[in-house]
Amino acid sequence: MQFFRPKPPQITVHELKRLRDEGASFLLIDVRQPEEREIATIGGMNIPLSELSEGLDQLKDRRDERIVVYCRSGARSDNAAAFMMSMGFTRVYNLQGGILAWSAEIDPSIPLY
Repeated sequence: MQFFRPKPPQITVHELKRLRDEGASFLLIDVRQPEEREIATIGGMNIPLSELSEGLDQLKDRRDERIVVYCRSGARSDNAAAFMMSMGFTRVYNLQGGILAWSAEIDPSIPLY
C-alpha cells in the first residue's frame, strides 16, 4: 500500500518578494541545516528538516497562518510543507527553487552553494 501525500501549494520567489514588499503577514521557515544558513539566508525561522516534527510544537498556535517554507532548491521544503499539511497546518507553501531561485531572480548578492 502506498501512502498518499498531498502536494503542497507552491509560491514563486517573485510572489514571496511581493508579500515582503507589501508587508503581508506570513511566517518564513528555513528547513536547511544551520551551517547552510551561515552561507546564505533570506531570513525567517530556522527549523532543520531533521528536527521539524519536534519543532512544530512551537508553531501549534500558528496552524492557520500563512507559512512559507524554503531550503536550498525547494526539494526539502516541499517535503517539509507536505508534512506540515499532514499535521494540520492549513496555509503552508513551498518556495519553488528555494534560495537558489531567490539568488538567481531576486537578489544576486545571496551566495550560491
